[in-house]
Amino acid sequence: MTKPKLLIVEDDEGLCSQYRWAFPACELVIAHARPQALAAALKERPPVAIVDLGLPPDPDGVSEGFATLETLLRQVPDIKVIVATSHGDRMHALRAVGSGAYDFCEKPMDIALLRTIVDRALRLHELEEENRRLADAPAPSPIKHIVTASDAVLKVCRTIEKLATTNVSVLLLGESGTGKEALARALHDLGPRAKQPFVAINCGAIPENLLESELFGYERGAFTGAVKQTIGKIEAANKGTLFLDEIGDLPHPLQVKLLRFLQEQVVERVGGRQTIPVDVRIVSATNTAIEEQVGEGRFRNDLFYRLNSVTVRIPPLRDRGGDTMLLARYFLGRFNREFGRNLRGFTEAAISAISSHPWPGNVRELENRMKRAVVMSETRLVDAADLELAASEEGAPDLDLRAARLRAERDVLQKAITRSNGTLATAAKLLGISRPTLYTLMEAHGLAPTPGAESVVSGQ
Repeated sequence: MTKPKLLIVEDDEGLCSQYRWAFPACELVIAHARPQALAAALKERPPVAIVDLGLPPDPDGVSEGFATLETLLRQVPDIKVIVATSHGDRMHALRAVGSGAYDFCEKPMDIALLRTIVDRALRLHELEEENRRLADAPAPSPIKHIVTASDAVLKVCRTIEKLATTNVSVLLLGESGTGKEALARALHDLGPRAKQPFVAINCGAIPENLLESELFGYERGAFTGAVKQTIGKIEAANKGTLFLDEIGDLPHPLQVKLLRFLQEQVVERVGGRQTIPVDVRIVSATNTAIEEQVGEGRFRNDLFYRLNSVTVRIPPLRDRGGDTMLLARYFLGRFNREFGRNLRGFTEAAISAISSHPWPGNVRELENRMKRAVVMSETRLVDAADLELAASEEGAPDLDLRAARLRAERDVLQKAITRSNGTLATAAKLLGISRPTLYTLMEAHGLAPTPGAESVVSGQ
């Protein structure tokens, strides 16, 4: 098996030799400064890196180490960085973890502990890579462009497969954004008319005075501006499929003319007298309650039954179970590739918001929100704010063990300071630590006292 690569960013040759001895199962990539580290990371793509915080030109400080950490995480977001810190320098270690480092290890190195940390980092990277591969190859469905694991949608896909081989008229019913056009194209692409034209027209998007000429075409001189003969959408779809989207918005006078075409399979262009035979398959769709329109007399009963030899009802996204996150991960992978980004996934807040949002715009709304989030996100994880969704109040708890420890440590510090009425000597005694250690912990957690307040601090 190929050895996993391990990037070592360290200017001390003695320590580099120690790392070579400590990790015989890894292929070590050695760099002594930030430019070398970035070049090596981009070229070799190591899953894990060990970075010394004291690097030239600031070997006695940490500025260059933190700059290297930030550069690596920005340019190679999936890398797991373990920072090497001086003994007892807990403040810088916590800052590094807060900046995105995977873990830290104090010098002088405990080799057994460091090997454990590296092994865990390699395993986590491997699991994340597997998750990304699964997200980029979502659960297959029989229909192109339909990504789903929902039994209801898979049943719709199987129905479409069966209907594709026939010549019956199909009426697709579903809310806006549920994929009606994708299913209409599948009816065409999977059937015997696949090599012939697929022509779509949105009956609700074209003014009534223009819709007739769009559907049936017109002869030269039929009206002002008709300078040449033009065939309509129905005639253009001859031998193929005509998709009438939003059929419920078709004006009543055109319903009569469309019914005549469906009965006789001939059209007359506007301003013409010649009947033209046309062989097309009709697929229609609407997001309105068309049965109610028929009952109220706003849609012709005889046309309705001509159009819906078979009715296919498409469930909205909110009724598709786990499809929201499946689709979100699919769009994340797609837009990462499209826009050259490398976002790793979703925060807990984003997952909770996606799961709880009702998605009135269905898949189209989710696609647009994910596109905006991938373009605008400034972190490695998509957050609820990137999606412009309100975080759910019932969000899942953060299960990261290190983050939980840090939260618990901060809570205990605050309680000790409160119980001691802000007297740090008493607080340190309650915690069983020295006063300097208490100062270090308070500074790391943003609880440091203001200058001049050496003995007493507020509880906030």
